[in-house]
Amino acid sequence: MNDKDPIKTKAHEIITFEEGDPNENPWVVGPPETEHIEVVPYDKAWPTLFDTLSQRIASAPGIKALEIAHVGSTAVPGLSAKPVIDIDMIVEDPEDEASYIPALTAIGYTHRVREPSWYQHRMLRLNTPCVNLHIFGPDCPEHLRHLLFRDWLSGHPQDRKRYEEAKTAALSGAATVQQYNMNKQQAIREIYQRIFAHNGWIPEN
Repeated sequence: MNDKDPIKTKAHEIITFEEGDPNENPWVVGPPETEHIEVVPYDKAWPTLFDTLSQRIASAPGIKALEIAHVGSTAVPGLSAKPVIDIDMIVEDPEDEASYIPALTAIGYTHRVREPSWYQHRMLRLNTPCVNLHIFGPDCPEHLRHLLFRDWLSGHPQDRKRYEEAKTAALSGAATVQQYNMNKQQAIREIYQRIFAHNGWIPEN
């Protein structure tokens, strides 16, 4: 990494997990309903599907994406996952929703989440195929963590297996994706600690 690598220059912010305002209502169209959550074996078609989705997003009239990245479990070869493609799209100013929301709505996405207190995060959903499109600003620590986590799991089979086991266990009692995500949060944080220690950002245990 060179000195201008955002992952290196943002290390302090990356190891600090911001929680956002607990009193903030993030739901644009109401809270999510109870839904069936499943974890399925890795599908080799997921990277190709991401490429198709990415190209369609990038070519939507008016979209000025600085980066479009495949993140989440479907971006990790060999990892079982919910059959949902997670995408991070980086824009100059997430608060300027008029610069990207109408264009994404025009190609089928629905604006579901707005979290100004948490990295100015926005999330849009596409139902078919199922996509979570996350919007962040340049060098956002949460986006950089997504890249670190994806790349670490891709290169570390033991942690990939641990995470897969945690994902399967997290299904128990989870009526919503939010509950499912909370159930596997400890495993995620433990893996992040190993990533941070490997990079020399925190002491090794």
